[in-house]
Amino acid sequence: MRKHKSYEEFPPVEMANEDGLLAIGGDLSVKRLLDAYCHGIFPWYEASQPVIWYSPDPRMVLFPHKLKVSKSMRKLIEKEAFRVTFDENFEAVINNCASISREGQKGTWITPDLKNAFLKLHGLGIAQSVEVWKGNRLVGGLYGIYLKEQKVFCGESMFAKISNASKYGFIVWVEKLRARGIKLIDCQVYTAHLESLGAEEIPRREFLKYLE
Repeated sequence: MRKHKSYEEFPPVEMANEDGLLAIGGDLSVKRLLDAYCHGIFPWYEASQPVIWYSPDPRMVLFPHKLKVSKSMRKLIEKEAFRVTFDENFEAVINNCASISREGQKGTWITPDLKNAFLKLHGLGIAQSVEVWKGNRLVGGLYGIYLKEQKVFCGESMFAKISNASKYGFIVWVEKLRARGIKLIDCQVYTAHLESLGAEEIPRREFLKYLE
């Protein structure tokens, strides 16, 4: 691990420690963030910390054709229990992701600076959001980075205000991405929730091949 001052200086990802921590410092410019995501690196830190960059090994990913949809979720989708939109209100989605209470977390890693950086990426069509509605109420959603050339979507965060809302939006989004020919969805790190949807861990070196 080493500190770096400019976007050109990301260390080789093999230098990350066992927790995936690769580098500390730098800004959140569009150019640096794109360079990071294109090399399997992402920012993850708290407001009281400098920017911290990670590249974990193994990497949690979802291959679209391996998406698991339970019978109960299929019934909800068939009934059109929710309305799903795309890029209709990115700012509301990221704000909800930042403010939602999460088990085992005292605060949020979506700092004001990081939020502003992602709003810039959204303005360029790089960061995209999925909104889940119940009537006129936003009840769930997710956002991430869409690397169109590599055909990879890097999921960042999701939220739900009522049961199954975020899962519903995720399933609809994965099916949409699959129709676009997306190779995989980067889920970053393991969670039991993602595993239940079909995500799996693969070696970082294998993940990086999809970014070439």
